[in-house]
Amino acid sequence: MGRIQNNRVVFEDLEITDAGAKGKAIAFAPDGKVVFIGNAVPGDVCTIQTTKKRKSYYEGKAISFTKLSEKRTKPKCDYFGTCGGCKWQYMGYEHQLFYKQKEVENNLKRLGKIELPEIAPIIGSKEQYYYRNKMEFSFSDSKWLTLEQIKSDEIIKNRNALGFHIPGMWDKILDIDSCHLQRDPSNAIRNFIKNKAEELQLSFYNARKQEGFLRTLMLRTTSTGEVMILLQFFYEDKENQELLLNAIATEFPETTSLLYVINSKGNDTIYDQEVICYRGEAHIFEEMEGLRFKINAKSFYQTNSEQAYELYKVTRDFAGLTGNELVFDLYTGTGTIAQFVAKKAAKVIGIESVPDAIKAAKENATLNNIDNTEFYVGDMKKVFNDAFIHQHGIPDVIITDPPRDGMHKDVVAQLLKISAKKIVYVSCNSATQARDLALLDEDYTVTKTQAVDMFPQTHHVENVVLLEKRKR
Repeated sequence: MGRIQNNRVVFEDLEITDAGAKGKAIAFAPDGKVVFIGNAVPGDVCTIQTTKKRKSYYEGKAISFTKLSEKRTKPKCDYFGTCGGCKWQYMGYEHQLFYKQKEVENNLKRLGKIELPEIAPIIGSKEQYYYRNKMEFSFSDSKWLTLEQIKSDEIIKNRNALGFHIPGMWDKILDIDSCHLQRDPSNAIRNFIKNKAEELQLSFYNARKQEGFLRTLMLRTTSTGEVMILLQFFYEDKENQELLLNAIATEFPETTSLLYVINSKGNDTIYDQEVICYRGEAHIFEEMEGLRFKINAKSFYQTNSEQAYELYKVTRDFAGLTGNELVFDLYTGTGTIAQFVAKKAAKVIGIESVPDAIKAAKENATLNNIDNTEFYVGDMKKVFNDAFIHQHGIPDVIITDPPRDGMHKDVVAQLLKISAKKIVYVSCNSATQARDLALLDEDYTVTKTQAVDMFPQTHHVENVVLLEKRKR
């Protein structure tokens, strides 16, 4: 058994043997229980101080290392370990891919308990950094201080920050000078806005007191070079709004869309707020295989454009369309997959619960001169019913791309009832995907599965599965 230090159990010289769910490293304590660690890599040998003890496992952190794994690499970012993102940045990318693929396989086999075909190698991302097309930053008048800053004699007068939330601390913001997730001019825009705001003596937000002028900054970019900047102000101050927005427009004249929001409510979400276009267009455009997708401030679009293209190609390939099929696209969002496969189908019908997303889907279909798609809004488990099937017919292929929680049991039941020849299941959570596949296993067999890495430096991974009707 381990020794006790500060009322916590400490295990010495444990070898990290694996990486598990949510990116946690795995070791085994002397008593046989699993230990989940957030700051180690498979192959490390380290001393672990536990932070939680449960009936069947411990949680802890490595406090010293006897041996460093050969799978390690030097993190590129100065903020690694403090910032909440890119938690696998200290692991070589080839090893990240290995453990992502392993997690998908383990979930499908262990949770799904289904027969699987030969699993194709994961599709890695060509870009391991600067791949995100959307970033959100928060302003704060009381920035997070590092342990080194706290221990030093340095008097920090300027506590303004523009950066990311510290994990688990909703009111603590880490000030960022350079982030490796979004292409230029992202860093230049963020740093200019912070410096200009301080020059204009504008107040930064305090989340606890709910006061301060500058609240959040959102930056969106596209593969075609378009840029959207959205500033969120806590209250109306036309003079200072215009001073800052005009300065941004002058410094970055290439900006496609310069927007702002006045949000005085308790949270930062803008989905129930009016977005005001100050300069340029109210939207930007992304392109894929000649299709153009209009993206506004509230639009959902896959945050890795290049890998979204790979994901959609896999989805279309699995569907195996010949041009004669009726396709249902469940959880269609803004209809990107529906429109991507439409040219190879007779008709595509998309369903989504968010009205703004369906509105965007219809607009994009018109923009792309696609006339064989229809989009419907509503709660999936209520809209996707017998009457809907009676009205539109039984589909040849169903594509489903649900949220992380997976599909509602009523939706799964309806899929079994419809009995389409093929189902292509796109998932951002292979655990809930496995659960749903187990429910579908009575009538369907998995004939293809393909993982796609959308988020390098993190444990997140997408997986696409093709289900085909069992032959009786």
